[in-house]
Order: sequence, then C-alpha cells, then structure tokens
Amino acid sequence: MTSRERDREPEWRGDRAAVLERDDRTCRRCGADGDDPSTLRCYPVGDVPLEGAVHESALVTVCSSCFTALQNPVPAEPIRPNGEELFDLARETTQRQGVTVSAVASFASLATSLPGELAAAGAAADGGAATDDESAVDPDGGEDDDSASASDPASEYVTARREVLLAIDSVPSRLERLSAIEQGAIRDDLVGPLEELVDAATRLQTELGEIVARSETVPASLDRCHGCLEPLGDEVDRCPICDLERRDAAARVGDDGTVAFEDLYTAINETLQDAAGTTEELTESAATLADGLRGE
Repeated sequence: MTSRERDREPEWRGDRAAVLERDDRTCRRCGADGDDPSTLRCYPVGDVPLEGAVHESALVTVCSSCFTALQNPVPAEPIRPNGEELFDLARETTQRQGVTVSAVASFASLATSLPGELAAAGAAADGGAATDDESAVDPDGGEDDDSASASDPASEYVTARREVLLAIDSVPSRLERLSAIEQGAIRDDLVGPLEELVDAATRLQTELGEIVARSETVPASLDRCHGCLEPLGDEVDRCPICDLERRDAAARVGDDGTVAFEDLYTAINETLQDAAGTTEELTESAATLADGLRGE
C-alpha cells in the first residue's frame, strides 16, 4: 500500500472516536498525548483495502507530525547533512530498527503460541458455559478475579500486529533520509560505512516484513483472518469483518489435513536468526560511521 493510497481519506472512513479511545488518545508512534483531539489522526496499517469503512483493527492513533512522516518518508530532494545531523540520523535509524526488531520478535512469539492459546481459550469457554453461574462469581458474591483478568489471545494478537506494522512503517522516514544523502556531501572515508549501514537497514526491513508475514500464516492456517482473527468459513475469500483478503495457507496443510506448524515455526525462527545477524551488521556499520564522525 502506497503513501498516496493511505492518504486518500475521502475514499475511506473509520471509527475515529473508537480508535482514539482505544489508544488512550496517545500517539502510538512517539507517545505524545493528544490533549487536543484535532492533532490526532488515524493511520491504516497492513494491506487492508482503503475503500469504504476501514475496520478499527487496521487503524492506529498517531499525532499529526508522525502522520506526515509516515505518509512522506522519501525526501523531496537530496540532503546535505553536517556531521552532527548525520550522526543523529544514523543513531535514530538504528534505535528505531532496534525497537522494531524487539516488536517483531514478540509478535512472532505471540503468533506461534496462538494454536495452543486459542484451543485453551475455547476449552475454557466451553467449560465456563456449563458452569456459568458458579464460575462467574466468587463466594462473597463478586466477580472472580481470575476470570475477569484472563487474557484474550485474539485481542493480544490483533493489538501486537497493529503495533508491529506501525513500527515497521516508522523506519523509512529516517532510512530514506540516509539513502538520500547527496554524494559529495560527506567525506570519502564515510561513504563506505554509510552505504553499509543503509544496505543492512534495508535488508533488515525486508527480513522483518517476512517474519511478520510468516507469523500471520499461523492464524491463517487455523482458518482465521490474519488481521482481526475472525473465524473464516471454507468458501470465504475475504474477511467479513475487516475485509482483508484471506491468506493462502494451503502449502502448510499436509495430505492428512493437519497443519505443519513445526515447519512454519522453523521458517520463522530461521528468518529471526537472519534478522539477528543483519542487526549485528547494522550495529557495526553504525559504530564505524560514528567513529569516523567523531574524528572530524
């Protein structure tokens, strides 16, 4: 989905009030409080169609400045930073990707636990339905704390997916500025480390996107929407709730009809290891560039 597509707000609509309320009227990218609601925007994440109503599972609250950065990550023209500006830009890029790596790893862990968590939640719901009057209250007549605080794996997944997609989308606003640095604007001995940093950061973005996509295949293999986790019928091509196109998970289903989750988990772990190696390269390149800048 392109920035232009995301910005065609007259062609799509969402429940802005519900999204802002859910996100505590706080920018989920920079953490700024939105005391003035007019400074907050709804930003769509993932591959949800931006036509008509957009489901709140694909919308996240951001402030106006972050919305602009997300919408227009590519500088209009080459940039010529001084040493301090280049140092700050490289540091901010690596820090942003470090946060994203952690978010992706957490999302992958959450996704791979879904089969067991959903099965357990279903069993608990079935058991609770049979003994609803007894399990809903404690001996003193109040609500059972354990029941009230029980985690909802579906809600956790949807929230984590939304946050990790925003994190990935947040990197280009800095990475594209590094890529747009004009040749000749920096010393010759800094060109190599800068190119290595940009290359590692770009590869890391690709690897993180692959991890998220493979993690989304887990709920798809359970015949659920990979966006909002709505159960999908056999003949459904799009989610009836959020309108995401159904993710094809047929390759993960064996001849006996069982899902090869272990193979999928192995693929996710291998890509996580690749991302860890690329993160090391990124850190080393950033350190080399920083050392060169300190020598100015």
